Amino acid sequence: MKCWKRTARQAKLRRRSRLFLLFALVILALVGTSAAQETTLHTQSNVVLVPALVKNPRGQIVYGLEAKDFVIEDDGVEQAVRLDESLDSQAISIVVAIQTGRRASYEFPRIRGLSSILEPIVSQGHAKIGVVEFDSQVHPIHDFTGNADRITQDLNDLQPGDGGAAILDAVDASIKLLEEAPNGHERVLLLISETRDHGSQAKMDEVVAEIGQRNVLVYALTFSPSLSNILDTGRGNNKAEMHNGVDFLDLMNRARQAMRKNVPSAIVSMTGGEYEPFATGRKFEQRVNDFTNHLHSRYLLSIQPANPRPGLHQIRARLREPGGNTVLARTSYWAEARSE
Repeated sequence: MKCWKRTARQAKLRRRSRLFLLFALVILALVGTSAAQETTLHTQSNVVLVPALVKNPRGQIVYGLEAKDFVIEDDGVEQAVRLDESLDSQAISIVVAIQTGRRASYEFPRIRGLSSILEPIVSQGHAKIGVVEFDSQVHPIHDFTGNADRITQDLNDLQPGDGGAAILDAVDASIKLLEEAPNGHERVLLLISETRDHGSQAKMDEVVAEIGQRNVLVYALTFSPSLSNILDTGRGNNKAEMHNGVDFLDLMNRARQAMRKNVPSAIVSMTGGEYEPFATGRKFEQRVNDFTNHLHSRYLLSIQPANPRPGLHQIRARLREPGGNTVLARTSYWAEARSE
């Protein structure tokens, strides 16, 4: 009798073990399916950030717009637009790239005033600044810092460089430096240079692709090494030929041609930043004040194209009802090939 009871208990235990094992396998299968689904959703995410500055006909900033007020097209196809409301409190990493080569030393008395204009945004604790100097070579001065005195010292110590102005190399190095900024930081390049590149080793197509790949906003303040160039800039002849409506198949070639004419202006057009020439200390101060005031005046828009083709894309941001207002936003992005 005792033997029979022991056998029955063992059989019951075996049944419970089998049920427990089956239950565990079901749970593992469900977890595995959930994980696979989550991974798939993650790899299919193609969020493209499109910071946008809106100005009225008088050049004043327009506030109070919503996502529904904007239209963004990817290679001519309208996309759903999202708007992030948290831009006012977003931390910023800024690289200031300053040309020291060729005749840039003539501009040093004006450029040195930059530190006092940047000091307020640094003292608020939201901005970290890195400084890069360049002539025929790029010379990183220091990584990002929130120490205003250190930035002032760097600008006071500017020394004339050699006969080069490797603007493309400086942009390439600055973007790589911005990649090291903490996650969640807005990435901004303030480029102070002349308009023509002299001596860069970086390949133009690679820099164009890199600009399209990175969410970096570029502001360019340019000076002219000769009176004729200043007059050309005033007439608008130095503006890059990057216009809305360009056929995306011709976009890379247009970018190359624009960079050959005016590197800073072409780069600004691609990122949606601002391009301004200066010829006096007062104009330089005004341009930099505009730069600092506009840092938190942009609408942080984004789109999520479905299965974008690999390569350079043309995007166009505009208002659904412009009313004379204009939108400054990036004109391209680079989509990576999807890994299988």
